[in-house]
Amino acid sequence: MTPGQMDEILNIIGRDITRQHTNFRQPIEARQRLAVTLRYLATGETFSSLAFSYRLGERTVSQAVLQTCDAIVCHLKTSQLPKPTADTWRATARRFQEKFDFPHCLGALDGKHVNVFAPANSGSQFFNYKRAFSIVLMALVDADFKILALQIGDYGRCSDGGVFANSALGRGLQNKTLDLPAPEFIPGAEDLGELPYVFVADAAFPLKTNLMRPYPGHNLSHAKKTFNCRLSRARNTVEDAFGILSSRWRVLLSRIMLEPHKVDKVVMATCILHNYLTQPSHQTGTETDRHITELNSVPAMGGNRGSNAAYEVRDTFARYFNSPVGSIARITE
Repeated sequence: MTPGQMDEILNIIGRDITRQHTNFRQPIEARQRLAVTLRYLATGETFSSLAFSYRLGERTVSQAVLQTCDAIVCHLKTSQLPKPTADTWRATARRFQEKFDFPHCLGALDGKHVNVFAPANSGSQFFNYKRAFSIVLMALVDADFKILALQIGDYGRCSDGGVFANSALGRGLQNKTLDLPAPEFIPGAEDLGELPYVFVADAAFPLKTNLMRPYPGHNLSHAKKTFNCRLSRARNTVEDAFGILSSRWRVLLSRIMLEPHKVDKVVMATCILHNYLTQPSHQTGTETDRHITELNSVPAMGGNRGSNAAYEVRDTFARYFNSPVGSIARITE
């Protein structure tokens, strides 16, 4: 983040983090509050360490960080995490086609565990399969590593498929309210019929007509191996995005010593700032969420077995990737 970018953020949120002058004390300036918050997000240092570095009280640092994160979410969420529209979906699909040769792809979906200290009286709700306490960050990412939609705050014990089913994205996909483009022919492969626009994910997610996962098993045919390879190329964008997010905001690599609802705000602020820095006009030469005040229970998924229509869509993509029109050999010539 350059000084100019920091000044731009300060101009947007400055009024919310400015405190009143009194006869008894001088308040901490808004610029310093923002600097402390960015230092916390970028390093994951403890509040006591930041208090020592900035010569502030530990409670002052904690309040400044949380209030600034609240201001970032309040003022930047609408511009940096807008609800995807039909035009957004089509632009995303074009970028996946250009960069990864995967047509009709609307984004890559995956989950990430953010480690926290075990909340009081939480039992095993936050205890995940990695034997750590965490909350789940689930994100849908475009071909340029920008987050299109996210869900924050589900229990660490929940699977990616369960979190997806309970998310606004999963419910929207189920109820057909996401304004996805209608199925269309792939240019040059009209003989395959109209194909729907899809999200790509790993084997932890259910197979649906608009959600593709790899073929399971080891002894696969050449066509199925080719499909898995092409899906993996597109799906790796979400892994790369999580890597960029964590390397920029290393608080996500630490065990956050806050209550879960406060962790949600910190994680949301890092995602918003990630999108802010990922915009072409904000790059420096390097590379709909739910209410975060409450954790809803995850409904039963009924297994990851897809419908016959979903299997047919996956098989059609596999035939396209192995056809003269859709093969990598044709693309690289």
